[in-house]
Amino acid sequence: MANKKKTLTRAQELERLLTTSYRTALWHRFAKACKSYELLSPGDKVCVCISGGKDSMVMALLFKHLHRYSDFPFDLKYVVMNPGYNKANLELIKENLRTLEIPAVIVDTDIFEIANSVSESPCYLCAKMRRGALYRIAKMWGCNKIALGHHYDDVIETTLMNMLNSGSFQTMLPKLPSTNYDGMEVIRPMYLIREKDVVDFQNTNGLRFLRCACRFTEEKDLNESGQRKKTKALIAWLKENYNPLVEKNIFKAAANVQLDKLVGYFEGGVEHSFLSDYEENKQKQYQKIKESGAEEKAIEKAEKEHREFRIDDSLEKEFGE
Repeated sequence: MANKKKTLTRAQELERLLTTSYRTALWHRFAKACKSYELLSPGDKVCVCISGGKDSMVMALLFKHLHRYSDFPFDLKYVVMNPGYNKANLELIKENLRTLEIPAVIVDTDIFEIANSVSESPCYLCAKMRRGALYRIAKMWGCNKIALGHHYDDVIETTLMNMLNSGSFQTMLPKLPSTNYDGMEVIRPMYLIREKDVVDFQNTNGLRFLRCACRFTEEKDLNESGQRKKTKALIAWLKENYNPLVEKNIFKAAANVQLDKLVGYFEGGVEHSFLSDYEENKQKQYQKIKESGAEEKAIEKAEKEHREFRIDDSLEKEFGE
């Protein structure tokens, strides 16, 4: 008697798609980021932070698959930090967690209530408090890493926003150590994944994830915040009208910084100016020119390629002292 084909659950079907239809777009890029940026090590305990949005939900599913087939052991703790979602949004999150069979723990906080009680910069306060709560939760469960769902598009948008709005060149790193919690790191394993591919995975499979659930912004705009939304539109315009590779080049620029071509930069809170070692570098360059005979070679090459100079010194003779 032939063996009956095993029926997969909805969660198993979706997880299987990660290594079939979305093998290149999602799974390979997730695995590549983890390897290239050394985001995971044996014995890690990762706090996988789920906001309820498409990116963090897909990240959780990717982690679930990786944990099952990883070459080395590490632990996961799936966490939904509830800043004060309304009942409908919280139920949607729970529904999606059941669909994906993600064993997440939900931790309730009063962050929305506090942030929305202030008149100035409620979004900044909310983001700061949410990050602080995540660190505390991760520490409470003995995690040494916090995984966030920022993707490739978040990286290039953040890079451009910093340049245009704060006059600084800084990007969103694939990982960084905590400034307040010993031994804690933030990692971004979705770093190489494009947002459009996450959206495609969501839409193709009939999934509905949480969008903006903030009480302060849901009355105004259910999409991205104003500046980020404008930056997305700007990048789309540049890609169409300026250079089709603009997204790739913005992303690449953050890993291709030429320090000797910068007017200044900060490292460890210390400001460095190009003037600091300009004279020293200048003399080294001049010495190199002398030793290599570069000047003579340049003149010889130019004389062969161009006709002799024609000089008109009539104005110098007329007005010169």
